[in-house]
Amino acid sequence: MPAQASSKHHPHHDAPDTAESFRELALLAPGPRHDAVRDQIVVAWLPMADRLAGRFRNRGESTEDLRQVAALGLVKAVDRYDPALGNAFESYAVPTITGEIKRHFRDYMWTVHVPRRVQELRNRVRAAMQDLSQTIPGRRPTTAEIATEAGVSEEDVLVGLEALETFTALSLDAELSDHADGYCLGDTLGEPDAALDTVVDREAVKPGLRALPERDQTIIYLRFFGGMSQSAIAEQLGISQMHVSRLITLCCHRLREQAMCERAIRD
Repeated sequence: MPAQASSKHHPHHDAPDTAESFRELALLAPGPRHDAVRDQIVVAWLPMADRLAGRFRNRGESTEDLRQVAALGLVKAVDRYDPALGNAFESYAVPTITGEIKRHFRDYMWTVHVPRRVQELRNRVRAAMQDLSQTIPGRRPTTAEIATEAGVSEEDVLVGLEALETFTALSLDAELSDHADGYCLGDTLGEPDAALDTVVDREAVKPGLRALPERDQTIIYLRFFGGMSQSAIAEQLGISQMHVSRLITLCCHRLREQAMCERAIRD
């Protein structure tokens, strides 16, 4: 049954009178007639859904995708609406459709995931800045002014301002404007430093090194920190190269066993 025309006044030109169709839909059992009436109602209210989607344009999402999300929200509103409660469908549909669009931005449009509270702060700060730009021309509003307008603390304003920059992310291949051509963001990132493993190993054996006899400490220092050959160490200490080799082997074995034991205790 098509929606009947009515002279009843509605707040918007795209708010059709579908009260009779909703009453019929509520009485119909699942089937072809139920689906047909439901589809008629959805089609009748699609212009309103498109208008609500238009409120979120220029926020990084295509108009067509916003219209599809709004249409999904409209379908949910039609399926959940109960005319027996006596409320106008528009008063129920508007927050349902708007909420669906906001959830779309929250769940699918943020490149960097941030907590919902931070997302809400971002929206409040952005809205406050837009309002202040109309009353404070020629300059950027201060943090204190934004906090007063948004009704939040200055610390929350700073969080919201930071979140304004995290809605989207730059590609690592994006060229940096203040550098030569071809220099991209990825070129500024560091690489794994193999020397870090050496630092960890040196820190692990420090207690064992301090516990070695003085001559053994000297041999280890000259060999691994001074870069001296075994023959040069032997000549400096007045012992044979074979003796130096044997002491290095024993010291290294002792240090390795001690480091592994301490690691096992920590783990």
